[in-house]
Amino acid sequence: MKDHSNILTKKNVLKGLSTTFIGKKVFHFFDVTSTNWIAKQLASQFRDVHGAIVVSETQSGGKGRYNRPWMSFMGGLWFSIILRPSMSPSDSPHLTHAAGIAVTKCIRTYGLDARIKWPNDVLIHGKKVCGILTEISTTLDMLDYAVVGIGVNVNIDTSSFPEDIRENATAMRHELGKPIDRVKLLQEILVEFEETYKKLEKGYNILDEWKSLSDTIGREVVVKTVHKTIEGVATGIDSKGALVVKTDKGMERILSGECIYARHYARRS
Repeated sequence: MKDHSNILTKKNVLKGLSTTFIGKKVFHFFDVTSTNWIAKQLASQFRDVHGAIVVSETQSGGKGRYNRPWMSFMGGLWFSIILRPSMSPSDSPHLTHAAGIAVTKCIRTYGLDARIKWPNDVLIHGKKVCGILTEISTTLDMLDYAVVGIGVNVNIDTSSFPEDIRENATAMRHELGKPIDRVKLLQEILVEFEETYKKLEKGYNILDEWKSLSDTIGREVVVKTVHKTIEGVATGIDSKGALVVKTDKGMERILSGECIYARHYARRS
């Protein structure tokens, strides 16, 4: 008989899950175009899905920022959290910060030196292991809903990665040298995310914790925005989650962009 204990079914996820509301509703699939897409449909049609998760064994059309494809192989962790936060749209980047903190802290409990790369990646030894995509819908000046999509390369064979990303991506199994219980990891991330989210809802500043886990602060960076390219040293993030970069001309505040570490810039540009 096949062992179904590591399939991310509702029954497996809920068994022993110690959250109060995150993940208490589970929509499980074996293959979808995108968990974020399904989560957005659910959030727009139903009011009682706050804290629900959409999880799939694979995604055929997973997307990252700037609509870039995200490879979602079997053995990874691909899920989206539906939220109805009581915050303004301008504060929604903090949901990405909360997810980054949760994933990074959980991966570090496995003895792996995970760190956050601004704005939405988690790295191990400089290689991407997780991507986060937060999408929002607004009503007037408030959030109607937010969907936080999280993709973690868990038990994936890194040799299956396309050549163009193999140099800059990794998987937990590859780094640890053994497979990880995906159900347990998902539960751990949900618990950690709920704890951080509750702090955020109470008005606590979670950015100090984000900064303590940052891989970006203190590095020479090249940040490409829609309008320009900024080069300098990342000195921190401000209260809205914007990256603060010290350039030859002064300080730059960047709300959104692609951050490239300077040592990689010549090769990738």
